[in-house]
Amino acid sequence: MKTLILNFLILLGILSSGTCPGQALVTGAEQPQEYLPLLKGKRVGLVVNHTAMVKEVHLLDFLLESGIEVQKVFAPEHGFRGDASAGEKIVDGVDPKTGISVVSLYGDIRKPTPELLKDIEVLVFDIQDVGCRFYTFLSTLLLVIEAGAENNLPVVVLDRPNPNGDYVAGPVLKPQFVSFVGMVPTPIVHGCTLGEMALMMNGEKWHKAPRSCELHIIKVKNYSHRDLYELPVRPSPNLPNQLSVRLYPSLCFFEATSVSVGRGTDFPFQVLGGLKPLLGPFSFVPHDIPGVAVNPLNEGKTCYGVDLRTLKTVPEFTLRFFLDFYRKYDQEKEFLTNERWFNLLAGDDALLAGIRAGKSEAELVKSWSGELDAYKKIRKKYLLYPDFE
Repeated sequence: MKTLILNFLILLGILSSGTCPGQALVTGAEQPQEYLPLLKGKRVGLVVNHTAMVKEVHLLDFLLESGIEVQKVFAPEHGFRGDASAGEKIVDGVDPKTGISVVSLYGDIRKPTPELLKDIEVLVFDIQDVGCRFYTFLSTLLLVIEAGAENNLPVVVLDRPNPNGDYVAGPVLKPQFVSFVGMVPTPIVHGCTLGEMALMMNGEKWHKAPRSCELHIIKVKNYSHRDLYELPVRPSPNLPNQLSVRLYPSLCFFEATSVSVGRGTDFPFQVLGGLKPLLGPFSFVPHDIPGVAVNPLNEGKTCYGVDLRTLKTVPEFTLRFFLDFYRKYDQEKEFLTNERWFNLLAGDDALLAGIRAGKSEAELVKSWSGELDAYKKIRKKYLLYPDFE
């Protein structure tokens, strides 16, 4: 009864906040009057995880209660309920609450196949992103759009704000470094919502389908790229708060090193520490946390480094943390343990070459300024919200 009342209030607009500047944000999922007409009488496939919330109700439950025929759920990295650690293979299953089949897009397949889509008439995508190229929900979106185009299925994107959407930064992905942590030629911090990215992927023909996908973007009301949006739900197990989300673009490079970013602690992506005491006065010991950190780097060992929770201001994307640790090691191989992974995260091999040449952060940033300016011009064509500039 509580849920039905909630649905009714949302449909009436009582829980909406209109479109006037200064009012509260209203996500795409919280505007059912905009997307339910697109779904009524259709067999629906959902691409969602735990962040697909309509106020306090999951989108799957909301749609079923609204009389929508949901055929199956497609789950990205971390799973449908968001309780799998990074990189952990997700398996197919059934949602115990609703009995709906759940198909993994982070296991043996990454893109919905024609066989999986034969009983689907429309796909709905609703996942909270964090605005970084190497956050794999972006790659899942690309492949869903590609599958939609290939199978002549419309894709409805219920848009959400980008917590790192107030700037653009980093090198742009080069074709030879395409992987699941980088499938589209954007900088590391792309400055778009997933709705805007969907339009860009389609408009710039970044997917491999021979035709464009029929897209319907349900925009966020009262959002601007000048806004600093704090996520109401953690987007993945190791991004538990706003600080980790804002530091993530800068710290993810450490995943290719012997330095822990705090996986296996209560403060992942908020600290840095390696096994050498000279790395800093702060210390912590990573340990296994089911569903959050399985066999974390340096498990059971004391890590020394820095506590970034003490920062007075949180920087936008920066290389200074990485460069500082890099210079504290006499032998690069003691620090950089997976050169290929670093280059895939960076999207090219020029960044590492510049670091090895001893270039400063300012010099490195200048080296990709031209390609970043070119991307910004493309980005402008697809913006749905007022820009930060």
